[in-house]
Amino acid sequence: MDTDEGQLVRKAMERAFRLLSVRSRSRQELRARLAEKGFGGAVLEKTLDRLAELGYLDDEFFAAQWARHLAVHKLYGDNRIRASLAEKGIDKEASARALYEAAKELSERERIRLLIGKKSRDRGAVGLDIREKRRIAQSLLARGFTVGLIYELLGRTEEEDHEGE
Repeated sequence: MDTDEGQLVRKAMERAFRLLSVRSRSRQELRARLAEKGFGGAVLEKTLDRLAELGYLDDEFFAAQWARHLAVHKLYGDNRIRASLAEKGIDKEASARALYEAAKELSERERIRLLIGKKSRDRGAVGLDIREKRRIAQSLLARGFTVGLIYELLGRTEEEDHEGE
């Protein structure tokens, strides 16, 4: 590695450390952010490889951490978490493992129940009228939960869904 390239790698490492000090990132995210700052080619790849060697860049660890954050703190559904991980460059296998681990702490059912409680002011699904159920169902869909699970936990039937139309 010539002196100029060495200096560029050092600068890229410094930039990467600043970015990683804010929050952990996936390899793809860090690659994009460093590329935005003008680092590319061999310098970029050497920087990313060195960060991985040092343990600062680990997509498996990142995926588990990010999935847990979205499941436990944001109360997102698995579909939305899966999409977020894919957007960050995490492969399907790592994403599946991360979702499995996050669900051990707080399952999708538990997340929906917590959200129904919050949105119904702790009345639960039983005390809701059709309009309230529809509003909550839309909110849960936007958070990445499946229709079947939402209907099951809200206690909605197709008849109820069509009565309001």
